[in-house]
Amino acid sequence: MKPAVRKIIHCDCDCFYAAVEMRDDPSLRGRPLAVGGRADQRGVVATCNYEARRFGVHSAMPTSQALRRCPDLVVLPPSMEKYRIASRQILSIYADYTVLVEPLSLDEAYLDVSDASQLKGSATLIAQEIRARIAATVGITASAGVAPNKFLAKIASDWNKPDGQFVILPSQVEEFVASLPVARLFGVGKVTAAKLHGLGIQTCQDLLTWSLPDLLRQFGKLGKSLYLLCRGIDQREVIASSERKSVSVEETYAVDLADLAACQAELPALFTSLQGRMRRAQAEECIQKLYVKIRFADFHQTTVECRGSALDEKVFADLLETGYLRASQPVRLLGLGTRLADLREEMQLSLFPALV
Repeated sequence: MKPAVRKIIHCDCDCFYAAVEMRDDPSLRGRPLAVGGRADQRGVVATCNYEARRFGVHSAMPTSQALRRCPDLVVLPPSMEKYRIASRQILSIYADYTVLVEPLSLDEAYLDVSDASQLKGSATLIAQEIRARIAATVGITASAGVAPNKFLAKIASDWNKPDGQFVILPSQVEEFVASLPVARLFGVGKVTAAKLHGLGIQTCQDLLTWSLPDLLRQFGKLGKSLYLLCRGIDQREVIASSERKSVSVEETYAVDLADLAACQAELPALFTSLQGRMRRAQAEECIQKLYVKIRFADFHQTTVECRGSALDEKVFADLLETGYLRASQPVRLLGLGTRLADLREEMQLSLFPALV
């Protein structure tokens, strides 16, 4: 039986790709470094070290813009196999403490150590030991957050970055969350944050004065999440699953695709690439939806999807036309993808339990 209070660790490696590169080439240490695509091919920054961040460089920024902000920036192409090897080493370390590991990416995961026996069951000591083992074994640093739930553990892992750790005890949850800016809440993006601020809600303490019906009226389904999170409540379990949810391919073009015809001309190559990826993933029997992603020259992005149980180039062509006509301007990126059925979906509880 699970204890009433969970012990959740969120472990997040510090500037993972860049850290691996600096490990392998110590001459890069102390220099602004980014890992990503080339500027002349419209690449973007996948990650960067802290020296680069001081210049305002950040992930998802176009490499060309990053170089304008930091002319001395060293840009390396991703070495995915190296990163996967490091990730497997890290996951192996996690497995020594619990089977309940939920990877979010190659370098980030939740661990439920509620039933762990190591180090007398102390989540704080387990997190410290994991971080020390990652440093010794993989040669990079990781930060960790320890808390009674996933929401707070993720926030805590960012509190003392890099190479830090922060613990939120059950007795500290109420005070910690009350002072938290609402922009830090799970599911709150720029638009929702602006709306909350417009209503005079800056912190979770402000949010506590709002009733559930009022929040539902203002924010729909998100209102229930806001009501619970501002009280530090998150009942999501750590799910040890590597089940694939989607398969996709995409291409960023060095020269914008001028019109719909030019986009359609790229479709066969993308479709063939997607077919190959689906075969390698052995996912052909799991298709639930097909979708097309388009990023226009002004960086506006749109996605069009429909139900489908098999790859169909004509369906993708129809989705492409629908998406293109939403803006009818040159296109810098095209992507095709499938969303895969999850047979567990109907049995899963909602993100948060119903209020009683």
